[in-house]
Amino acid sequence: MANVVEALVPGGKANPGPPLGPALGPLGINIKDVIDQINEKTKDYNGMQVPVKVIVADDKSFDIEVGTPPTSALIMQEAGIGKGSGEPHETIVGNITVGQAAKIARMKKNDILAYDLKAAVKEVLGSCVPMGVTAEGMSPKECQKAIDRGQFDDALAQEAW
Repeated sequence: MANVVEALVPGGKANPGPPLGPALGPLGINIKDVIDQINEKTKDYNGMQVPVKVIVADDKSFDIEVGTPPTSALIMQEAGIGKGSGEPHETIVGNITVGQAAKIARMKKNDILAYDLKAAVKEVLGSCVPMGVTAEGMSPKECQKAIDRGQFDDALAQEAW
């Protein structure tokens, strides 16, 4: 029977300390190999908390599954901000483009409920609202309406879903 260890680790910077080391130690596997593989697989998420799952088989072989960071963390990275607004309806802290929202939607494809890219982008824009992040210089809700009107069809048509 396989043992499963789940943890949130900093992208590209996991280390053998808690939470991974103490959980993996009793399983008798090479912790350095596990950490190196996790860091390789999460390097694109530098500075973000990334969910990882280490599945250890009885023969001491292991598989690593990497999730994606929360949508809000990806929005902050794309907008170049450290945190969302404490007063999102009063203070705007950043702006993203529809192209950046599409990039986030593709990263979150396995976690998003949308059937097409337009709907997925609108879902990402919905996450911008409580963060005080605008899209294309307008409120996220206005940007969603613009997508419905077809204003960004050219940009979204080029994007693969």
